[in-house]
Amino acid sequence: MLTDIEIAQQCEMKDIREIAEKINIEDEDLELYGKKKAKINYLLLKKLENKKDAKLILVTAINPTPAGEGKTTTTVGLADGLRKIGKNSIVALREPSLGPVFGIKGGAAGGGYAQVVPMEDINLHFTGDFHAIGAANNLLAAMIDNHIQQGNTLGIDPKKITWKRAVDMNDRQLRNIVDGLGKASDGSPRQDGFEITVASEIMAILCLSKDIPDLKNRLSNIIIGYTYDNKPVRAADLKAQGAMAALLKDALKPNLVQTLEGTPALVHGGPFANIAHGCNSLTATKIALKLSDYTVTEAGFGADLGAEKFLDIKCRIGNLKPDCVVLVATIRALKMHGGLPKDKLNEENLEALEKGLPNLLQHIDNIQNVYKLPCVVAINAFSNDTEKELKLVEDKCKEYGVEVSLSTVWANGGDGAVDLANKVVSLCDKENDFSFAYEDEDSIYDKLNKIATRIYHADGIELSAAAKKQLTQLEELGFDKVPVCMAKTQYSFSDDPSLLGAPKGFKISIKNLKVSSGAGFIVAYTGDIMTMPGLPKVPAAERIDIDENGIITGLF
Repeated sequence: MLTDIEIAQQCEMKDIREIAEKINIEDEDLELYGKKKAKINYLLLKKLENKKDAKLILVTAINPTPAGEGKTTTTVGLADGLRKIGKNSIVALREPSLGPVFGIKGGAAGGGYAQVVPMEDINLHFTGDFHAIGAANNLLAAMIDNHIQQGNTLGIDPKKITWKRAVDMNDRQLRNIVDGLGKASDGSPRQDGFEITVASEIMAILCLSKDIPDLKNRLSNIIIGYTYDNKPVRAADLKAQGAMAALLKDALKPNLVQTLEGTPALVHGGPFANIAHGCNSLTATKIALKLSDYTVTEAGFGADLGAEKFLDIKCRIGNLKPDCVVLVATIRALKMHGGLPKDKLNEENLEALEKGLPNLLQHIDNIQNVYKLPCVVAINAFSNDTEKELKLVEDKCKEYGVEVSLSTVWANGGDGAVDLANKVVSLCDKENDFSFAYEDEDSIYDKLNKIATRIYHADGIELSAAAKKQLTQLEELGFDKVPVCMAKTQYSFSDDPSLLGAPKGFKISIKNLKVSSGAGFIVAYTGDIMTMPGLPKVPAAERIDIDENGIITGLF
């Protein structure tokens, strides 16, 4: 059996100009990065502003387990499947982070015969967007410490600096550090830390900015910390926004690539959904909506994180209205949610499946009854799935008024999503009453509580002493009307990763609140969530290699 990378390397990719021509992008709006990749000028949106938007399809999933769900694979396969039935589709995805690529989770280019290519480029350096984001982030960090070193006329309290440095790698050693050691000319010693680039506010800003002026405005509004008398200090106070925007000018342009079957793919931005807002760039999505009849996009991890943030943050800020939600599940993962160990997943076990199904059903309930959106369940097929197991899932979903489609895109590409594509088209033709989980005018506490009770089905929230103080400060600063971004484990509806299925009788513990004033939302840190992951005992990096001809191996 061929690996993902072997399948991708056998693909005869079309010239990217041919892909652009498919969706009527002219040469003047295209910036080539070789023959297989290109950037699209974001100003194209202004040319297309009077064009009707396509149908918007969000692909999300159950809470992930080590058994895997195949959400990105399904997203890519669905876009290919829509073209198989004669629809003009585009897929809009996030860019992979190097952290998971070299860690344990893997990349984000799909799998099997439902991938975006060139797979190696996309999963590694791609067009340099993440490097630009890291550079802009660390330029601001350098300017903060330089300002303090050069006299600190703004009165920045080193103990109240909230801005961290960033690197796109899983490196737990950098979570908490002390820097500025050495001679007096080497800087001012202080406690500091790194976060992974995908968790940086710069990533969120890039994904929510519509053009250079909007980017500069958002960058200038970043709060980097507070003065000795507790006043916020912004990037604009350091005169940093212009240089940061200059570093980001090309990264702001969405990337155009293709699927294995030649479907146009916009891959741009990459915030994690467990510690950031988990969606590709608003510009890429909006361009896709103008150039297609059906735009398929995905949001990270399970629907309690990625879909919630897509719907409550991205759709709110970008004035988007989804037409349909695809909820991806696997029989294997549902059996794990039912308590079955990983080494038993290949065996038929209806009892474990029955116990795990509440996880899927609770996500369905949220999509249908909180967000008021039509939904279809896509079962990502494995060879060991049995007819009895598939029928049990289908019967339970029908009780909720939801159709089920068996997706075989990993093995069959777009042909494996024809049934799903037809069901999606049918759902997109229906009117919906899309609603948010909370309203703008709700207090910060009420927003947090509504997400916890309505989406996680918790009994409520518990704020630490620090979070209570931060909440009061944020309200005094006028941030009570912005959306909230929950930083929470992806493995559970709760903030405890060991509570699988659909747990009850718990509260969400909120440890800290931080405003991302440039991005335009508040981040709530729950449980033991961290913004800098670590590598596993045996990292994927140990298996990756390159030969004398430049051929990469071991990359999935």
